[in-house]
Amino acid sequence: MDAIRRHPVLVTIAAVAVAIVSVFAATGVAVWRAAHTDDASLVDRVDVILVLGAAQYNGEPSPVFEGRLRHAELLYDEGRADTILVLGGGAPGDSSTEAEAGRDWLVSDGVPSESVVASPVGTTTLESLRAAATWMGDRGLDSAFLVSDPWHNLRMKRMASDLGIEAYASATWQSAARTEGTRFGGYVRETLAYLYYRFSGH
Repeated sequence: MDAIRRHPVLVTIAAVAVAIVSVFAATGVAVWRAAHTDDASLVDRVDVILVLGAAQYNGEPSPVFEGRLRHAELLYDEGRADTILVLGGGAPGDSSTEAEAGRDWLVSDGVPSESVVASPVGTTTLESLRAAATWMGDRGLDSAFLVSDPWHNLRMKRMASDLGIEAYASATWQSAARTEGTRFGGYVRETLAYLYYRFSGH
């Protein structure tokens, strides 16, 4: 300790390291808390339900995506909003986009076709939410439930709010990440992703 005190550079490095660890830990706690908060328990109704896209295979939603769609359908059936907007573009060579695959699944499961809209734009959460914000703004819509996996809650709410959406997270635990190990990995990745967004804006 005396050696560190005698070297200002070491003191600075140690202070920076402590600050980085503290920021990462505090953000991780915030990600965890947001994941375990369902805004639908506090808010009765919004203008639209936004479903963040996930993998689809030739128009068939993956298990993770299907879990999100089922949760959005539940919110719709409870009368929480009149419209579901499914987000997500496609990769080159895909026969469908995430948004279109999700819309087709919801309609085939009984949601009225006039109540489901596909927004096949974006390969990232931010790009998809930016398209959703434009779509909502054109129609005078302000508030939305955001449906994704729980560890996404903090980052997607921040992004949506930055885009002018009155955002509320209502995530689903019906995903492929069923073990504590995979969930822990999700929290770590989202902690890093949230910090990257806050510092870079992307």
